[in-house]
Amino acid sequence: MKLHDVITRLRAGKKNDEGFTLIELLVVVVIIGVLVAIAVPVYLNYRQGAADKSAQSDVRGAISAIEQFYTENGNKYPTGTLTENNVDGDKPSLKMSTATDAKVITLSDKTRLTYVNGGTASPGTYKICATNSGGSGKVYLYDSQAGGSVKEAPTGVTVVACA
Repeated sequence: MKLHDVITRLRAGKKNDEGFTLIELLVVVVIIGVLVAIAVPVYLNYRQGAADKSAQSDVRGAISAIEQFYTENGNKYPTGTLTENNVDGDKPSLKMSTATDAKVITLSDKTRLTYVNGGTASPGTYKICATNSGGSGKVYLYDSQAGGSVKEAPTGVTVVACA
């Protein structure tokens, strides 16, 4: 048998196997659909978790900034209540100021944070609450009177009230 005949026979046999059947294509589409149905909810949970972690991180950053403000301003915490006021243009931020000094706490995207001074009821204390609208809706709270770490706030605590 000549090489030319073998090649001709192979080419002729190949023409019968062109393309995929409809069943094969449907099976592939179903498999891809199942993989997407599993992957999308997992991805969304990761995004919510990351947004919650950014709110917690913003609370920790605010604690550091407030404690720095305290040491630089004669052992006095910022007075009153501070809420997001966008002093950095588009970025959510918080401004603490005295007559001679101003500190800005820049927040993560979609994070809302409130600082509440203890006032005369609890002098020398403060609370910080934060949540991220891209997250699960959890509110994170730091109470300087209790100390410790940033914790998830009890049900019913809002960022605005921060009680």
